[in-house]
Formats: sequence, C-alpha cells, structure tokens
Amino acid sequence: MTIQTFEEMKVWQKAKELSIITYKIFSTSKDYGFRDQIQRAAVSVMNNIAEGFERKGNKELSRFLYISKGSCGEVRSMLQLGLELEYISKNDFNHMHSLSIEISKMLAGFIRAL
Repeated sequence: MTIQTFEEMKVWQKAKELSIITYKIFSTSKDYGFRDQIQRAAVSVMNNIAEGFERKGNKELSRFLYISKGSCGEVRSMLQLGLELEYISKNDFNHMHSLSIEISKMLAGFIRAL
C-alpha cells in the first residue's frame, strides 16, 4: 500500500494531534510571546511534513523532515520552559513531551528509510 497524501501518514497525524493539544493548552496563556512560539513550533512540525511530501522527491522530503524534527525539539524545549514557569501541568507536560519524542523517533526512522 502506497501513501497517496500526507494526511495518510501516521507521523503527520501525530504531529497534527500535537498541534491541536498545544493550541488548546496554551490558548488562554497571557504570555503571548511564549504562546505564539510554542504554537508556531508545533504547527511547523506538521506543516513541514506536508510540504516535504508535496515536493514529490526524496531529497526534498528528507530536508523538510529534518526541519520538522528540529521543530519537534523546539516544542520540547518550550515545554520544559513552560513547565518550570508553571504554564502547563505536569500531566499535560508528560503527555505532550512523550508525543513529541514519539514524533521525533518516527521522523528519524522515516529519514533513515529515505
């Protein structure tokens, strides 16, 4: 079975889940700089997967997957800061952190497969 659209990709679906969770958890944050940065980073994970897929070449796809993986690291970095600043509960942190690690591992495996 060949994947026809990026929406079929499990890694994109997980990245979308991370974006939705990020938006919901930080939607009421009054620290607009923090909120915007973590939301942009989360959306970057899913959007770079989509953009790379649509380029239709393994070299371009790989390049965008690396960017996506970097954004995933940025989300984790922001989560650490958010936890220490008490912008996020420990439970939400654990869930989002685990999800971002899972996405990062999936991206690494995908890059290796290319």
